[in-house]
Amino acid sequence: MKADVQKTFLTDQTIQTFRLSPLCVFSLGETGLLLSKVSASSPFFGYAGSKQLTEKKLMRNVFVKGDAYFNTGDLMAEDAEDFICFKDRVGDTFRWKGENVATTEVTEVLGMVDFIQEANVYGVEIPGNEGRAGMAAIIVRPECEFSGKKLFDHVLNELPGYSRPLFIRLQESMEMTGTFKQQKFNLVESGFNPSTICDPLYFLDYSEKSYVPLTDTLYSSILAGERKL
Repeated sequence: MKADVQKTFLTDQTIQTFRLSPLCVFSLGETGLLLSKVSASSPFFGYAGSKQLTEKKLMRNVFVKGDAYFNTGDLMAEDAEDFICFKDRVGDTFRWKGENVATTEVTEVLGMVDFIQEANVYGVEIPGNEGRAGMAAIIVRPECEFSGKKLFDHVLNELPGYSRPLFIRLQESMEMTGTFKQQKFNLVESGFNPSTICDPLYFLDYSEKSYVPLTDTLYSSILAGERKL
């Protein structure tokens, strides 16, 4: 199923809007949502005790009236050599180093740090790398100071390598959606370029064993593949 990931930051909620409009098959190079047809030979038994959750994972009347497809949540694209490539995950997960990263789990771990008041975790693209690298916008408690060393030690002990946020963005307040959820779209779009972001940025530097300020020079070295990610 075709999905415009350039203009739409896909979540479980925005996926529902496709149910109300005609669906189409994506073309070569375009990103689409992978659906699996539900049939007698390939049934979907659903979730135990939750009809609502089961129905949420199904998309009906996709190609013909009466059909049903399971929403895998995977965004895929076909390349010039006819290979189907994984691009991203919808909702509150993203993929990095071949693993799915749950933003809610990372947020909970960051919330254990004494100087962090609030955290918003999301994934950002790094040119030349598949998937998205972890980034967290955080608010520091008024009576505390940000410590790159303390945060480094914490994520090193509490999170596997693929889910550790590579970038930290310090903010004074969090942008919220109309339903009072953390806004991620604008953060994802702005990326991690220090020359275009006014907020202080930090990078997970294994050689320094700390989160260090993300400078223009460091940013360039990351894009050049000279830094461990």
